[in-house]
Amino acid sequence: MAPESDGWSGMGWDWTDVAEVRRRLDRGADPEHWGGGRPLHRAAAFGSPQVVAELADRVSDVDATQHGVTALWEAVVSRKPDNARALAAAGADPWRPSPGGWSPGRLSLAGPTPDLFPVPDGEYLTDAERTVAQEAHRLITALGTFYYDGTGLACVAGIDAAEAVRRMEAVPVADEVIAELLEDVYRYDAAESLRIVGVTSVPGGCVVTQPWGYAPHMPGVLTRLSTGTVCYGMYANPKSGNQGSIVRDGTVEGWDLHPGGGPDPYDTPEQVLVSYLYQGNPVAYCCAFAGLRPTDARGVVGPPDIWVQLPRRDYWNH
Repeated sequence: MAPESDGWSGMGWDWTDVAEVRRRLDRGADPEHWGGGRPLHRAAAFGSPQVVAELADRVSDVDATQHGVTALWEAVVSRKPDNARALAAAGADPWRPSPGGWSPGRLSLAGPTPDLFPVPDGEYLTDAERTVAQEAHRLITALGTFYYDGTGLACVAGIDAAEAVRRMEAVPVADEVIAELLEDVYRYDAAESLRIVGVTSVPGGCVVTQPWGYAPHMPGVLTRLSTGTVCYGMYANPKSGNQGSIVRDGTVEGWDLHPGGGPDPYDTPEQVLVSYLYQGNPVAYCCAFAGLRPTDARGVVGPPDIWVQLPRRDYWNH
């Protein structure tokens, strides 16, 4: 059935009004199809438990999949525990295998509601998985909430700020220059401001940051920083979202990635867990990937250990 004739036109992101959903269903809206997907999956992630229960009562299979996952998986990954409970009450299977061999129930054990479902014998987190989950909670809490749109950063494993400065062949910036820049970044010469980055040592490595631009994420910066180690770079593009990259020992291994975006169907078990834990927390994801363990957000938002100026060179054709 075409999206325009499935009865859900105009629903958008809000699937919380059970009276509206029931009215549409009673008038012939298709409980199995919405805009190329499934209404129950949409409601599991963006709806209310009342809407989830209404749709679950009308579909032929509450465990039907979309892109390889069930509606219950969507509810767990989207941190919608009440929606997950409504689905389980309707017969959805919390322990059905999903991406990376995880099930919605086992994944929930690593999240904020580990008591979401009764846990059968043999279902548990390994010690390694529990350690990853505990560090994710610590790191997200330590970083806190801050505005990072427009920020570029590079999380570098195993080297400190001094070594990062040496690898970039950067030079310290005078205090008065930084003061003028920070007074109004957008009145400063754009080409010059893009050459100025902050560098901060943190447990596990260092962070190179630019709260107003993408410079730390440029390939020519990341390849120099990554010699003998690994970097995770990110530019929080205000127009197109977070753009991530992995550079290992001078080689770009991944580009145009989506840190903090949640699990993908083809992720490994380790990737599923980390993506779930850091969903919606891209800066924490970048730090975790590189094994950094900052105790606050200073390495990203400043003031850094040192402000430096990058040499003039082509950082895109590195």
